Amino acid sequence: MGLTMEWLRHRVVVTGGAGFLGRHVVERLRQRGCGHVFAPRSRDCDLRDAQAIARLYAEAKPDIVIHLAAVVGGIGANRANPGRFFYDNAIMGIQLMEYARQAGVGKFVAVGTICSYPKFTPVPFREEDLWNGYPEETNAPYGLAKKMLLVQAQAYREQYGFNAIYPMLVNLYGPSDNFDLESSHVIPALIRKCVEAKQRHDPAITLWGDGSPTREFLYVEDAAEALLSATEHYNGEDPINVGSGEEISIAELARVIADEVGFQGDVKWDTTKPNGQPRRCLDVGRAQTLLGFKAAVGLREGIARTVSWFLAERAGGGRV
Repeated sequence: MGLTMEWLRHRVVVTGGAGFLGRHVVERLRQRGCGHVFAPRSRDCDLRDAQAIARLYAEAKPDIVIHLAAVVGGIGANRANPGRFFYDNAIMGIQLMEYARQAGVGKFVAVGTICSYPKFTPVPFREEDLWNGYPEETNAPYGLAKKMLLVQAQAYREQYGFNAIYPMLVNLYGPSDNFDLESSHVIPALIRKCVEAKQRHDPAITLWGDGSPTREFLYVEDAAEALLSATEHYNGEDPINVGSGEEISIAELARVIADEVGFQGDVKWDTTKPNGQPRRCLDVGRAQTLLGFKAAVGLREGIARTVSWFLAERAGGGRV
């Protein structure tokens, strides 16, 4: 599927296609000439329901499935919903792949997460270290549910010759992200906190932990391009890290965002709250070699774009 023109003959189901990442994946599929893209909405197709999945495949008749749908949030949401995050993510993925196999789907892209890595993985994270320990506790139910898709993909490849691949994404960010403070990830949460603190003339903002953990982030448009490159070019059993390879501490990230927003107050740390995983940064060599992928948007440029979008939405009466 390396040639763009070949997308004309493919029928593609994108779960989570109306979501933050999914919208970009669907848009790029159409840009590549794919005229048969199906992006079921959760209200119309509950992916936890096996019969709903069977109906979806019967109606769409896909030869490619890109599974992006996930139930996920930041540390607070993870702590509040461990059972729900495990069950919903596990049952969706397991049934989607099994019914895809039964329906004769030619390729299944099971999108994983670096939350699946062990808590104390050596940095940079290499794919070979994925099984060398238990994930960070607040992420473990979600991360392990997603990790089971790798087990399923490899088992189905071995027994059935089923072509399932497993790219693993770092935390994404960008315009149209989730800015709800109860469920958002760190970048949109920080942007909103800084913008609102500036508007109220607050002297400081308070953040969870101590600021020492490091994270890696990938701009959402880069993530969409990486996933389509994997769909086009990769047919192997091994997981592939997808990220920017750029590591930043939460404390530095907070300062970058505050500067971009123009918030000049202090940043205080609530050390009674968890830090999460101590460090996250990927070895992205496999993606560069096998997919030809390298992130195009640097963190500071991506944050500037995201802040501009957020401010424009608020000024225009948007829902953020």
